[in-house]
Amino acid sequence: EVQLVESGGGSVQAGGSLTLSCRTSGFTFSDYAVGWFRQAPGKEREGVSCNSHSIGATFYAASVEGRFTISSDYAQNTVYLQMNNLSAEDTAVYYCVAVRVPGANCLRSVAYDYWGQGTQVTVAS
Repeated sequence: EVQLVESGGGSVQAGGSLTLSCRTSGFTFSDYAVGWFRQAPGKEREGVSCNSHSIGATFYAASVEGRFTISSDYAQNTVYLQMNNLSAEDTAVYYCVAVRVPGANCLRSVAYDYWGQGTQVTVAS
């Protein structure tokens, strides 16, 4: 059974930091691109960052570049998203995703194979 279990969400003041974790199981971690999407109320879902393990490349949305860092622990099959200098615009539900064939940019895949349940991040201004 495939599982993507997110944790680390919560409430923080603007300028603060949070680290999200996505613990995966049920598939070969190193064969997949794993990353994060987010959806704020009334807005479309947005790709945030992903780690394409098979090609060793990471991708970031322009809105988070320089503030967020994605990393992978291959021993724990876990992806982390370190989020610094958070602002109210980062408030959203963050979803972990995994895709077997991500294409050139895993944030722009046509479809994703697996999704987590999401974790809420709230940034107070």
